[in-house]
Amino acid sequence: MQEDFLHYIWKHKKFDSKNLKTSNNEAIAIIANGQHNLNAGPDFFNGQVRINDQLWAGNIEIHLKSSDWFLHNHERDKAYDNVILHVVWEHDSEVFRKDNSVIPTLELKDYVSPSALKNYTKLFHSSQNWINCENDFATIDDFTNNNWLERLYFERLERKSVEVLKLLEDSKNNWEAVLFKMLAKNFGLKVNGDPFLSMASSFDFSILRKTQSKIESIEALLFGQSGLLNETIEDAYYLQLQKEYTFLIQKFSLDNTLVVTPSFFRLRPSNFPTIRLSQLANLYHKHQNLFSKLVEAESIEKIIEMLSVSASEFWKTHYTFAKTSKASKKAITKSFIQLLIINTIIPLKFSYAKNRGKSSEEKIIGIMEQMPSEKNSIIDKFNALKKEVSNNALKSQALIQLKNEYCDKNQCLKCAIGNKLLNS
Repeated sequence: MQEDFLHYIWKHKKFDSKNLKTSNNEAIAIIANGQHNLNAGPDFFNGQVRINDQLWAGNIEIHLKSSDWFLHNHERDKAYDNVILHVVWEHDSEVFRKDNSVIPTLELKDYVSPSALKNYTKLFHSSQNWINCENDFATIDDFTNNNWLERLYFERLERKSVEVLKLLEDSKNNWEAVLFKMLAKNFGLKVNGDPFLSMASSFDFSILRKTQSKIESIEALLFGQSGLLNETIEDAYYLQLQKEYTFLIQKFSLDNTLVVTPSFFRLRPSNFPTIRLSQLANLYHKHQNLFSKLVEAESIEKIIEMLSVSASEFWKTHYTFAKTSKASKKAITKSFIQLLIINTIIPLKFSYAKNRGKSSEEKIIGIMEQMPSEKNSIIDKFNALKKEVSNNALKSQALIQLKNEYCDKNQCLKCAIGNKLLNS
């Protein structure tokens, strides 16, 4: 039994409220259950109860056992002086006010239905399962599923927007700079995300603006700041980048001592930092004011068109500076563009609209529902539990949020699916 379950029972009135009695056999009528307090202090504020013929207004505290009052030292805390009712699962001790009067206690265990307890036990005692509701997940109706997943997706976006707005603060309210940093991080994927972000944060965005008209300059900037131009390689392209980067160091007083050098280890060649940095350089060489263009773009086709770039000519026959390879065009794939849209463009659009006090939900839903579901172990597991529960990118992002923030943390009582199963 978790105390959160008692909060759930009390908040949603999942008990027989007729003929309630205190532990001292006084009649109780619940007028108002109160407002759930998720911070420090009593669990429910502004409750109202009638005990015998006396109406009480104040706070309500909930514990598994009455003696938990003393375990939590509430008798020493002034915040609990206005508690009018102590709601417990098991009454094992009287609790007193400072004037030595007894705080009325309601023992809930005799008023909760056996079916509610059975559903609770079934849900929270599935330790061998991937998620608690694994055996019943497929029984949830589509209406509940779809509405909950949409809410979870925007919950995930809200969390990401905190990170975006922190970048905005660090970038002195320059949205173009925020986009560059976010793109850099996501071009690096998991392995090189942080190194690429450290590179993008190592110089002012105005320097990129001053170099983006010439592809050799912007590539020299990104490669050089990433620490990839420090070797001795007899190649004309490499030597040209070294020369250009030396000039940029002197011109802009560049420093990359705090930049984490990206890794090539255990990466597919198409994800080598050399390829990704050249693609990023070409994206900014192709587009001036990229942020403004992406924010104004309302169709997924337009966004994909803007992000469709390739690495420079040199990289057609190379994956690294020192070794040639079979010729192939190193274009950004559609699947990679979709990752950029999911992890960069949409969170940025959402945060920008939120920052301006505007709503962007409808447009974002339209874009996300047009993109296919992501493929990873979490999505595969959910699809195995319920066929095609994730059939677009909005749902796959929502399911990741569900698994990470609810299933893994046993937050079933705060989950619409968990609530549905508890009420079945």
